[in-house]
Amino acid sequence: MKRPPFDLPCIEALRARAGAHGNPAIDAFLAGRVTRRELLRHASVLGLALAGSGLASTPAAQAQTQQQQPTDQTIRVAHLMPAGAIDPLTVTDAGGLCLLNQTGEFLLNDDADNQLQPALALSWQPNAKADVWTFRLRPGVKFHDGQPFGARDVVATFDRLADPATGSAALSVLKGVLSKGGTRAVDAHTVAFHLDAPNGNFPYYVSSDNYNAVLLPANYAGDYEKTFIGTGPLRFESYRARRGASFVRNPDYWGDKALPQRVQFTFYADEQAQLLALLGNDADAMGTFTVQGGIGILDDPHFKVLGVRSSAHRQIHMRNDVPAFRDKRVRQALALAIDRDVLARGLFRGRASVGNDSPFAPVFPSTATDVPQRRIDVAKARRLLAEAGVANGFDVTLTTEKYMEIPELAVIVQNAAKAIGVRIGLRIESQAQYYGAGAYGRSDWLDAPLGITDYGHRGVPNVFLNAPLTSGGTWNAAHFRNPQYDRLVAQFVAALDLVEQKRIAAQIETLLLDETPVIIPYFYDQLIAQRAALQGVRFTALAQLYFDRAVLAA
Repeated sequence: MKRPPFDLPCIEALRARAGAHGNPAIDAFLAGRVTRRELLRHASVLGLALAGSGLASTPAAQAQTQQQQPTDQTIRVAHLMPAGAIDPLTVTDAGGLCLLNQTGEFLLNDDADNQLQPALALSWQPNAKADVWTFRLRPGVKFHDGQPFGARDVVATFDRLADPATGSAALSVLKGVLSKGGTRAVDAHTVAFHLDAPNGNFPYYVSSDNYNAVLLPANYAGDYEKTFIGTGPLRFESYRARRGASFVRNPDYWGDKALPQRVQFTFYADEQAQLLALLGNDADAMGTFTVQGGIGILDDPHFKVLGVRSSAHRQIHMRNDVPAFRDKRVRQALALAIDRDVLARGLFRGRASVGNDSPFAPVFPSTATDVPQRRIDVAKARRLLAEAGVANGFDVTLTTEKYMEIPELAVIVQNAAKAIGVRIGLRIESQAQYYGAGAYGRSDWLDAPLGITDYGHRGVPNVFLNAPLTSGGTWNAAHFRNPQYDRLVAQFVAALDLVEQKRIAAQIETLLLDETPVIIPYFYDQLIAQRAALQGVRFTALAQLYFDRAVLAA
């Protein structure tokens, strides 16, 4: 169905600057094959500013922020204890990564509507092949110690992140995408990223979606916990390991000054302790809230539970190289035994989207929505097992981690498998056991014949497509080897055109439904909880919290 005519003047005004990569998406929007949200998000990746065009109709884009004056308030945060030292180079846990963005900033921000917004970069664009991306930086920015921010700081930051010798956690994202030396200063406020291969979604790799990529001074030498050096609206006041952290307003910030005078983080060992602090009026907000852990406050008028859609999910891997799961019909049978709708409603109270056994989440604009959804079909599952020669089922152990709802999911999978004659024993380990040297050797999540692994949000599917499923993927717990899949992923990653991305995505989704190396039953929302009086907190699907616009109502 054609879009209504009142959109046409706005659309046509964009064509002159949309170029060869943007116009196909505009045509698809007019033909009804691409939604307004998908077009906006794709345009943000290409660096096309659509705000003010009449298209930017999402709540985030339309919100009119009332001019407010800085206050003397302190916002108190009940925060999950960081797993280790706070260092932008090595942090991977939710407790640690959220502290980075209190003082640090990124080239781009991935907002709650999953659109890229300018931050320390004002504009960006690819070359024709999408293997060079050029970013123009914001002038007049200073680090908290007074040093001016510029291209040399960007080069140093990304050379550090892309260097295998530094122990960088960002290599899980940047490996094969950007190498040390690939970031080059064009002038004092322009940087060009020369990539290892074409990449149509590269701006996400240098945005807040890559939480390690906060910009640091070129002369940064470590000891981050002593300074939390950055360019943001809050600056460092104090940090005490395993106790808490405090940040205060930066009076020299380049943008709107922070509203609260101070943001005080107190660390807690687990979610229940965080909730008790919130209930006891010792905190105003907490991140990493889960339905399972905080069901008691979901309907309490004294609190608000806020959520954003995400691509965070669970992968139930079946090792394709062990006898039990070598036949894809067995893998399909287990997938058909699971009722995804019940999981989304029961485990998450509806705060989740049904998955279709591929990493393409509904939140991604590139996801092909015309691929048939896999539904529970016990009769077909039993028939497939019989065809595979295991009509009487078999015995297997499912190994997983004690984290959020995963133990409950494991029991549900066990019961679902029982209905088709497959007998599953459970081994539920600590996260240290599951990701460390466990019962199966290297680490249980990579070597267990059947396992459930947690995957946090990413703004684009690239990492999910590569690391867990390509033949050489570092997280390939399914031991899946499929040359056709590898070729399709390479084509998807290189594609700049949204219509082309959707076309390739449909092929990938169809292939994974057939091969079923993993089961992805749902994608769950990222949630936070706060006192009803608190307003203006922003957060992302990666569990990043922003308090610079936060105020406590009287």
